[in-house]
Amino acid sequence: MQIRFSLYSAAVLTLAPIALHAEPGSSAPAAKVPATAAPSSSPEKPFYSASERDSQMGRFYKVTQVKAPAGIDSQVGALSVLKDGRIVAAFHRGEVGILNPEKEQWNIFAEGLHEPLGILEEADGSLLVMQRPELTRLRDTTGSGKADSYESVLNDFGMTGNYHEFAFGPVRAPSGKLYVGLNLASSGDTVHEEVRGKWLPVGLDRKEFYGDWKKASKEAGRMYSRVPWRGWILELDPLTGKSTPFASGFRSPDGLGFDAEGHLVVSDNQGDWRGSSELHVVKKGGFYGHPASLPWREDWGKVAPLDVPIETLDKLRTPAAVWFPHLSYANSPTQMVLIPKTPAWGPYGGQFVIGEMNVPKMLRVTLEEVNGVWQGACYPFVETSDLQAGLHRLAFRGDQLWFGRTHLTWAGGENLGFVEPVGPAPMDALAINLTKTGFKVRFTRPLDASSVDPTLWKIRRYTYAYHKEYGSPELEQEILAPTTVVLSEDGLTADLTLSELHENFVYDFYLEKLRAADGDKPLNVRAAYTLRRKR
Repeated sequence: MQIRFSLYSAAVLTLAPIALHAEPGSSAPAAKVPATAAPSSSPEKPFYSASERDSQMGRFYKVTQVKAPAGIDSQVGALSVLKDGRIVAAFHRGEVGILNPEKEQWNIFAEGLHEPLGILEEADGSLLVMQRPELTRLRDTTGSGKADSYESVLNDFGMTGNYHEFAFGPVRAPSGKLYVGLNLASSGDTVHEEVRGKWLPVGLDRKEFYGDWKKASKEAGRMYSRVPWRGWILELDPLTGKSTPFASGFRSPDGLGFDAEGHLVVSDNQGDWRGSSELHVVKKGGFYGHPASLPWREDWGKVAPLDVPIETLDKLRTPAAVWFPHLSYANSPTQMVLIPKTPAWGPYGGQFVIGEMNVPKMLRVTLEEVNGVWQGACYPFVETSDLQAGLHRLAFRGDQLWFGRTHLTWAGGENLGFVEPVGPAPMDALAINLTKTGFKVRFTRPLDASSVDPTLWKIRRYTYAYHKEYGSPELEQEILAPTTVVLSEDGLTADLTLSELHENFVYDFYLEKLRAADGDKPLNVRAAYTLRRKR
């Protein structure tokens, strides 16, 4: 066996100077909470009961359950489909298993990894696995079906031993470059005395981490970055192993992916500096809101992030392209993958589907760029108790959408499964696009002529605060109705005119009163567009 890796080697990267500037669209509400704030973001009464929802979903989607290999912790940290159609999964306690779906047979390919959370096949058949301390290349050099070469590809980022320092990815860009995401540490615990990488001498003094932590944790920040590149996305050349800090401002970037045009997208979870869960379109040098990672920029200086005025941070950041409204849409969104453009998936091809940890639900996402600013919408997609909670990792095998579940110490589940569409697409809101006067909402089926009645449409508008507190209530809520609704000739698109549009607000559409021309009602009755920039 060849083993070439260092699990605990110290290294520090040099970051090229980045100008402290604000990208377009960086003007979302800061900490000020208006008097019109809602008292909470409690979930609303669902349109379907749980049994009705399951019955309706069963008309269009079939869920098949798949067991993990016997004798292991069956929580799935990583999932992918190999070129030959086999399924590869990495499990919570460090095993990598390969499943032959036709034979329903697992082979344990590797063991001993540390909490692997991402896996990617290379051109030569080797596997890149993102484990907590490093990105590792696994090879079977003898043809035995077992990895006998474990090669370190990336380990020049810091570790403190804090339980929340997860590592995500890798995902591959069209250029061949790889991208990984590094979680922040949590004030739920302190750090070890021995750490990997340079200690950041900004903020709470290091000796305080080893004293009364319950008291000191309040000064450290709810989430913190005291060793290199925590809260960052890193870019990696897989041939040379050279890594470059790419973008900052992340809290828990569990999902990384690329859209059809090669734009990097990253999901992040609700928490401090995150009013609700978010999806970002990420550009090199960008700052995406969580300030803990800022001191690793060369141009930052020695100012503690928590000492910087919120107004200054707000001008520096690029807000999320999409807010996932908390509780009603998602609690903890996970990995996103592109839906294939096949007859089985029909009109949804080319859109993102994204998992959710806390409830048995998958969502869709559409994006558009308006005057240089990314924004878009999220839509409930497949929601049935058959999915179970903990939908952590997704991968397509032909028309099968495979999923792997996890829970750690939070909500979730275990084992794997896959979803297949059955029959034609349901009546659904397919895509929402901004116009100069409102929105165009396209559906999967032609709308009934009665849909031109504005009273059948309800839109709830609200926003979230940008502040250090955990999450945000829905602020400045208003109930809107379009002034006019015009249907396209084919009946698939409704053009809605609103009396006014506000930037940095969610437009949450309630569609339960609408009907298709064939009389069918929507399978999913909500859709939420995040408006950052008007046309």
